Amino acid sequence: MRSKQEMMKIILDFARSDERIRAVTLEGSRTNKHIPPDTFQDYDISYFVTDMEAFKESDQWLDIYGRRIIMQKPEDMELFPPELGNWFSYLMLLEDGNKVDLTLIPVDEIQEYFDKSDGLVELLVDKDNRVRHEVIADDSRYWIQKPTAGEFDDCCNEFWWVSAYVVKGLARKEILYAIDHLNGIARPNLLRMMAWQIGFERGYTFSLGKNYKFIDRYLPAEDWERLISTYRTDGYAEMWQSLFACYALFRKHSTSLAANLGYMYPDYDEAITKYTENIYSSLCKG
Repeated sequence: MRSKQEMMKIILDFARSDERIRAVTLEGSRTNKHIPPDTFQDYDISYFVTDMEAFKESDQWLDIYGRRIIMQKPEDMELFPPELGNWFSYLMLLEDGNKVDLTLIPVDEIQEYFDKSDGLVELLVDKDNRVRHEVIADDSRYWIQKPTAGEFDDCCNEFWWVSAYVVKGLARKEILYAIDHLNGIARPNLLRMMAWQIGFERGYTFSLGKNYKFIDRYLPAEDWERLISTYRTDGYAEMWQSLFACYALFRKHSTSLAANLGYMYPDYDEAITKYTENIYSSLCKG
């Protein structure tokens, strides 16, 4: 695998030598000082160009980055509608294991780019001095936020409401339906609640990473083990146990946070839990 130095040299040498490319930025985890570097980090690069169509006519110029195992061009796909407007991206997994996510942006949209930025940006090249403000990579937009009373209540409501759909799916023997509601809605709200509690305990000055990937660093070992157990969805018995484990974890963290922040904890926890236990018991007897 080529090193970071080798890859950045290829990326920047090409940009500096091509007059159509007027500026270059690096985004994402490689700009975030709080993320330990590793070989799996993407090179999230944007080229600000004067002639988009000339680049899009052929993919041959992309060979400078190395041999591609696979490439995706999201703005050229039919099944998944494009979302970047005039921008055009190339997502490339290279033969040596490096991954380059390259976006072409019309140079006259450079200010719009910075306006939309999540803060994790480094300005690498600016041939025309178009960027007049200081650019410092900052991940504060991803820090844990203290919930309002309304947000807290919404999270509780969504978790317990959707849990009833999981129960319905399990009772009907529709496991894919149940899994989808547990994985797609209920557990994400559990993770949200756990993150809020971590923020209260440790301060709202850091991020747990994309998909809460660093949450294990801040949870008690028993909570982490129980959380991991909720990902067992390979059978009905496992699904029921995963759901009950989600209930216990959500109750623990949400009641604690409610007490800490002076928020009302909803009474439908007890009602939905009883509803779930009654259906589970009736199925076990049947």
